[in-house]
Amino acid sequence: MKRIYLFNEGNATMKNLLGGKGANLAEMTNIGLPVPQGFTITTEVCREYSDLGRLPDGLMEEVKEAMRYIEEKSGKKFGDPTNPLLVSVRSGAPISMPGMMDTILNLGLNDETVKTLAEKAGEKFAYDCYRRLLQMFGEVVMGVEANEFESAIQKKKHDYGVETDQELPPKAFMELVEEFKSIIKNATNKEFPQDPNEQLRMAIEAVFRSWNNPRAKVYRKLNNIPDDMGTAVNVQMMVFGNFGDNSGTGVAFTRNPATGENKLYGEYLINAQGEDVVAGIRTPKPISELEKDMPEIYQQFVEIAKKLEKHYKDMQDIEFTIENRKLYILQTRTGKRTAAAAVKVAYDMVQEGLITKEEALLRIDPDSVNQLLHRQIDPNAKLDVIATGLPASPGAATGKIVFTADDAEEKGKAGEPVILVRTETTPDDIHGIVESQGVLTSRGGMTSHAAVVARGMGMPCVSGCDALKIDLIEKTITVGDKVLHEGDWISIDGSTGKVILGKVPLIEPTLSNEFKTILDWANEFKRLQVRTNADTPQDSAKAREFGAEGIGLCRTEHMFMAQDRLPIVQEMIMAETKEEREKALQKLLPMQRSDFYEIFKVMEGLPVNIRLLDPPLHEFLPNIKELLVDIAILRERGAPQEEIDEKERILKKVQALEEMNPMLGHRGVRLGITYPEIYEMQARAIFEAACQLKKEGVNVIPEVEIPLVANYKELERMRERVEKVAEQVFNEQGVTVEYTVGTMIELPRACITADEIAKYADFFSFGTNDLTQTTYGFSRDDAEGKFMQQYLAEKIIKYSPFVVLDFDGVGQLMKIAMEKARNVNPDIIIGICGEQGGEPKSVEFCHRIGLDYVSCSPFRVPIARIAAAQAAIKEKMGK
Repeated sequence: MKRIYLFNEGNATMKNLLGGKGANLAEMTNIGLPVPQGFTITTEVCREYSDLGRLPDGLMEEVKEAMRYIEEKSGKKFGDPTNPLLVSVRSGAPISMPGMMDTILNLGLNDETVKTLAEKAGEKFAYDCYRRLLQMFGEVVMGVEANEFESAIQKKKHDYGVETDQELPPKAFMELVEEFKSIIKNATNKEFPQDPNEQLRMAIEAVFRSWNNPRAKVYRKLNNIPDDMGTAVNVQMMVFGNFGDNSGTGVAFTRNPATGENKLYGEYLINAQGEDVVAGIRTPKPISELEKDMPEIYQQFVEIAKKLEKHYKDMQDIEFTIENRKLYILQTRTGKRTAAAAVKVAYDMVQEGLITKEEALLRIDPDSVNQLLHRQIDPNAKLDVIATGLPASPGAATGKIVFTADDAEEKGKAGEPVILVRTETTPDDIHGIVESQGVLTSRGGMTSHAAVVARGMGMPCVSGCDALKIDLIEKTITVGDKVLHEGDWISIDGSTGKVILGKVPLIEPTLSNEFKTILDWANEFKRLQVRTNADTPQDSAKAREFGAEGIGLCRTEHMFMAQDRLPIVQEMIMAETKEEREKALQKLLPMQRSDFYEIFKVMEGLPVNIRLLDPPLHEFLPNIKELLVDIAILRERGAPQEEIDEKERILKKVQALEEMNPMLGHRGVRLGITYPEIYEMQARAIFEAACQLKKEGVNVIPEVEIPLVANYKELERMRERVEKVAEQVFNEQGVTVEYTVGTMIELPRACITADEIAKYADFFSFGTNDLTQTTYGFSRDDAEGKFMQQYLAEKIIKYSPFVVLDFDGVGQLMKIAMEKARNVNPDIIIGICGEQGGEPKSVEFCHRIGLDYVSCSPFRVPIARIAAAQAAIKEKMGK
């Protein structure tokens, strides 16, 4: 097994073996870009390290052989006091995990080689490089607390009366070197290794070890990255951006990662090393200013950026260093971007002829489309703007100020909206960022950690807002003469960089023209129809705006919960006779008819699937415990006996309706069998609304759905009743409407006997929420509250089956039901209406097994449309 690849031995296709960074360094080397020489240790070695708990035998001999190649190319020698070669050691996983693993720079420096470097580049530069090595090596490799080094630096700046690291004199850096060595010795009982080969060995091991650090594990879990993928290690010749004012370092995107605009976007610092830009320690300059500082370098960089984008046919994220006016490209990778930028870049690249429509669709992460649906600040709102920072990640947020990631996590999980305010964030803050509404930092640029992480999550972020004076001890923010405290409300606009005092009204977004075009392209390729789950005219209209091709589930019980209807529903339930029940149902009839009329009207020309009443009746009545408390209070207060009697009558009814397991009890079609007048009223409301609209010239396509059918005789009987009501209404109205009758398949028995049920159904709709519960024997609420997280953490299951379809269990039942149904009824329409119908992996599964449609909540309709197109394109490509 080959464990080490020189950069000129690899290529971009070897990402799984060499990691994203290593594969791209190899590819850049092969296309002739100015890349510092180096080599990559493969991800297989990382997996071997994880198994052994140490570096594999013989690896360091191979590393030394590869180092000899770099020495030949550079003309320098690793560990040579007279002409030392310095190297960096960096992580590089197959899937980018920015900031989650570790990097060590300037390896090869020691008490001897630093003197040679000082002779060539000056004492300040040399000892600054050495103290950086000691600091990174101490933290990453030897486990010293970062604040020990930071405290020493702060004290040194105070002693010398300066504000920034760069203002410190050479003597201060020499002193810091000695102090840092003492900090390491005191914290670890070990000396900093002076042998460069030992430094290299320990650094390689530390980077492999960082694959399993806490922040990397959290990031992988959040982004569904497999734990056994491993990271590669890249060892590369150092080039220095801190050689003086003719040197610098930066990060740039070939297009704007927030908006997608086709314009170089990035930042650089003169006389700095790479981590100064991404760590947010100094606020950098925009890349456009490089044209003034070093015009020839800027033009060379522009040409390289174009060459890389043309080669990779995608937006690139490029790290570069300038050493004595010589440009080096350290890394390129596919640039992370907001959903809005992904859409614009994909659209523009099709227009530019770089990629096809199919490639454009495959470039868009369907889950990230949620970012496009973020709220914005109401333009009519009066805003008290107290500061403006950098617009690092679009969208708006409002919440209470918190200053630590732990507080953000605690309060966020408790349901409190919070804004995480930090001087700058670090990868260790990720658990708090996840639970925040937005992030605000006083330092750092638009490629800082906070900005990159927030953009990846679709979370609003304002960075580099230096007007904020943040006191983490007192937990205050001072802006001019204003002092804000923890718990005060603020708002941020990540699209403009504005920081606003107090809560602000937020509005829902509209879709860009580019996105609408891409969704139109999705329609060209997808086979699956995408419907929506909607119970109101407003939801229906929003879904239609997002391109829904009908309603796959309209839950009539939600209409019964309205405050003006609930008393009538309760009157119907409390009825002792059929006549009393029908009297109450007659009051509900015009309300239901009006509901259906409005929804049919909004969805003109599209199918509307209306599920008749599903939940057990006790759900519409007060809770037993609440009733007992109410009765006790009434007795205590001496309330009139009539009032107490009425409460006791309700209690008696609730107790009579109470079930041991209501999910499997008197609900769905079972209600229709025992109380046929309920379903008959709903059917009448559907057909009367449809007839009224037909008279008005509106095309309606009603689908009447009977829930929870387990036996074909249930559907046979219900269909007869629905058809009887339809015939009555058509005779009364003098018009007829085309309609269909079908059932929701949500029980394993229904799947197994689908051939019998399909004889009486025009359509099937898989209710995968209940089908998952009845297949697993899970109660969803109990499972998610009691043990689901442990199942996921221990990898008993990969995804919650209530989020992603269980392909091997529920999915197989679906396939059985489809095959059986189509054998006896080839024209039957089959879809899915569980919320998994908007989850991309589930949509792809539904495409593969041949469903006719998926249905999901309105705001997931665009996601499902793109996922459906991607499924069709992948199938065509044989993936």
